[in-house]
Amino acid sequence: MARKRYKAKNPKILVVTPEITYLPQKMAGAAGNLSAKAGGLADVSASLVSALFEMGADIHVAMPYYRRIFNLDMPDHFEKKRENYESRLSRERIHFAQDRIFFYRDRVYSGYHGESMKISLAFQREVINNIIPTLQPDLIHCNDWMTGLIPSFARRMKIPSLFTVHNIHTQKTTVESIENAGIDAASFWKSIYFERTPFNYEESRSSNPVDLLTSGIFAAHFINTVSPTFLKEIVDGVHDAFVPGYIRQEMSNKYYAGCAKGILNAPDTDNDPEIDDALVENFNADTMAEKKWKNKIAFQKAVGLHIAPDSPLFFWPSRLDPTQKGPQLLSDILFRVIHEYWPQQVQFAFVANGEYQSVFKAIADHHGFQNTVAVMDFNDDLSRLGYAAADFILMPSRFEPCGLPQMIGPIYGSLPIVHDTGGLHDTVTHLDCNANQGNGFVFKFFDPPGLHWAIQQAMNFYQLPKDERNRQICRIMREAKATFNHANTANAYIQIYEQMLERPLVHWQEEED
Repeated sequence: MARKRYKAKNPKILVVTPEITYLPQKMAGAAGNLSAKAGGLADVSASLVSALFEMGADIHVAMPYYRRIFNLDMPDHFEKKRENYESRLSRERIHFAQDRIFFYRDRVYSGYHGESMKISLAFQREVINNIIPTLQPDLIHCNDWMTGLIPSFARRMKIPSLFTVHNIHTQKTTVESIENAGIDAASFWKSIYFERTPFNYEESRSSNPVDLLTSGIFAAHFINTVSPTFLKEIVDGVHDAFVPGYIRQEMSNKYYAGCAKGILNAPDTDNDPEIDDALVENFNADTMAEKKWKNKIAFQKAVGLHIAPDSPLFFWPSRLDPTQKGPQLLSDILFRVIHEYWPQQVQFAFVANGEYQSVFKAIADHHGFQNTVAVMDFNDDLSRLGYAAADFILMPSRFEPCGLPQMIGPIYGSLPIVHDTGGLHDTVTHLDCNANQGNGFVFKFFDPPGLHWAIQQAMNFYQLPKDERNRQICRIMREAKATFNHANTANAYIQIYEQMLERPLVHWQEEED
C-alpha cells in the first residue's frame, strides 16, 4: 500500500515582543516590510520568528501597532487608504496591539520613565485582554521588562511561558497603576514580584512597587538569558554592582531548579558581506583579499579619515555607554595608542551615539586628530560599511548579556577585541595563528592596560606577512558564518519549547492510505 506523510498539528507558540526588525514575507504578507527597532531585541526577535516559521512551527507574533514608525501615519484624505492597508495587515499569525499611545510614536521606547511605563501597560493590556484569549496559545514567549506581567497572567491561565532576559534594565510601578491601565492584576497578584513581601492584596495595591523584569523571571515557567556565561555570572554574583540582589535571587532560583538556560543570539542573515547592499563591493572569504580594501577606502571617505587602505582601522559599532560598554578604557589610552603606532598611521572610527561621543570628539579636536579619529552619529548603512572596512572591532564591555557586533565583525573579516565577559566570552577566543585557532583578541581585566595589551596583540597580528594574515581572516570568516546563524539559535529555543511542552514542536507521522 502507498504511504503518505502528513504534518500533525503543532503547538501554537506566541512570541510577545515590543520590537522586531522584520517579519517573514510568507508569514506576514503586507506586514512583512514593517520594522520597529530600538536595539538588538528587534534583530533577535526577527531572526527567531523567521527561523521558526521556516522550520514549520505554528508561530505567532504579538507587538504594538506603531503607525508612525511603520510610516502609516497618513493625512486625513488618506485615512480610507490606511484603513484598507490595516485590514490587509490582519493576518492570522500577526497580532497587533491597538492603542492610540502607539500610533504617533517615532521610536519604540521613551526617554521618560512615566511614558515608557504607559506604553508597556497598554501593550500588555491588549495582549492579556484580547490577543491571548482569542489566540489561545499553547506556549507564550515573552521578551524583557516591557512584557513582564504576561507570565503571571499565563501562569493563572495554565499556559507555559518562557521569559527571555535580553538585558538587566527594568522599571517599577504599582498594582493600582496596572489596574488603572485596564489589567485585572487582582486575578494574578500572587504571581507578580513586589519590592517587599506583601501582607495581602489590599495592603500592597498602592504602596508596594512591582518590578516588571523580576515579575517576568519570577512567574515564568522557564527563563533564558542571551548567553550561557552571562547567566552564570549573574547567578555567581559577578555583576552585583549592576544587578539588583532580588533579580539575582530569582534567576538563581530558576537556575538551580533547572529552569534557566543561556542561548546565544545570532546576527541577522543580511549581515553578510556577500549580499549586503550597504557595501561598495561585496565579497566573501574567497574574494576578501582583493575586495575588502575597496570598502575601507569608501568608509574612510565617508567619515573623513585619511584615505589609506593599508592603515589599520579600529571600528567602534556599539553605543558609547560608560556603564556597560567601556568607552572610558579607550579614551584613557587613545592618544598613547595613536602615538605608539604613528608610523603605521592607525585609525579609529566611531559610528555610535551615547554619552562618550563628546569625549572622543574632544580628544580628536584637542590633538588635531580629525583625519585619524572619526566620530559619527549612528547610521545603519554607514555601520555596515564600517564592518566591511575595519580590520578590528572594539567591544571592551564591562558586562555583556550577549552582543552582536563581535559576531558580525568576523563574518565581514573584522576581528573583535573584547573584554572576557558574558556573551563575549562565549563567542570570541584569543587568536593563535600557530595553532590555527581563535577569532579575536581577549583581555581579562577591565582596565585601560588590559585593553591596551589587546590592541597591541591585534597590531602584532596586523604586522604579519599579508598572506599569513589573510589566511587566518578567511578561516575566521568561514567559521563565523557557520557558527553564528539563526538555525543554531532557533534549534536551541525549540529544545526549550519542547521541554516545556513535553512533546515535539514539529511532528511528522506516516499512515497507510
